[in-house]
Amino acid sequence: YADDTYYRLRPKIGIRPNKLRKIDDRYGFNPGMAGFERLFKEGQMAVVHGCGYDNPSYSHFTSAAYWHTGVPNGGEPYGWLGRLADAIDPQLTPNFLVNIDERQSLAVRAARHVPVVFDDPERFGRKGLYQSRALLDKGTGDNADSGNASQQFLEDVAQSARQASVQVRQAWNNYKTPIDYGILSMDLPKVAAMIQARLPSRIYHTAYRHNAFDTHVHQGELHQRLLTYVSDGIAGFMQDLKRIGRDKDVTLMVYSEFGRRPAENTSLGTDHGTANHVYVIGQPVKGGHYGQTPDWTRLNAEGNVNPTVDFRRVYATVAQQWMG
Repeated sequence: YADDTYYRLRPKIGIRPNKLRKIDDRYGFNPGMAGFERLFKEGQMAVVHGCGYDNPSYSHFTSAAYWHTGVPNGGEPYGWLGRLADAIDPQLTPNFLVNIDERQSLAVRAARHVPVVFDDPERFGRKGLYQSRALLDKGTGDNADSGNASQQFLEDVAQSARQASVQVRQAWNNYKTPIDYGILSMDLPKVAAMIQARLPSRIYHTAYRHNAFDTHVHQGELHQRLLTYVSDGIAGFMQDLKRIGRDKDVTLMVYSEFGRRPAENTSLGTDHGTANHVYVIGQPVKGGHYGQTPDWTRLNAEGNVNPTVDFRRVYATVAQQWMG
């Protein structure tokens, strides 16, 4: 709000200083982000400015793949979290890597680890016809000496899946919280339930579903509402972790496939951009601003800002300094 360029580029949808939740003499959060304001002022939020990569893609699917793999323009088949799990847990601890979503994210795809993927804990189980249920639930269990490595691998995966579904359902059924996560929790209560149950999981991935932030038209009220959902959900999660005594054990990173174009369009929205904030949140985090804010007076040929921080540096920091 201290930079007039912001208001020149967004004369109608730019949020005026008296409306913002100011966190210092230059920056402020959207009016709906009370949770983020509190986390930042408590020193539990690092805001990393200008995160992106060279030669950006403006396709949701392509750019999301780059962020999920950590390999822009590279065609990497495995996700950055999947590779991280393979690197730090070569003994393949069951349920080490968890993805809560409608379908598996590329971010958790691994060469060796089999991620636990589920949506509804109550319905998390292996589907099959009634006639085959007994076999699916029990497994054969007699292939250990068969000499068939592929068959044994499949049996091991099936056994791990059966155990995971039982543990997840038990964790969810035993979890009760008075904490208000707001209207949209982004599956974070399910993560809190698994952490409370002390499952061996160390890496969790969730998503804000169905790409709701693609605000090309009439951005103002819609964007504020969406940001409020995120702010409330994450603030609730952090409060819940403190309630169960695990707030010192967890760090959360928030990222998106790209930001929004600096200038508003004629529909009072913004189009696909490049660099974006990445947020690293938690009691162990040294809060504040990191990186360099992109120069809004020096835009690229498409009218977007130039990234100042390669997003993989944030990944590397989290992997090395937090995950060890």
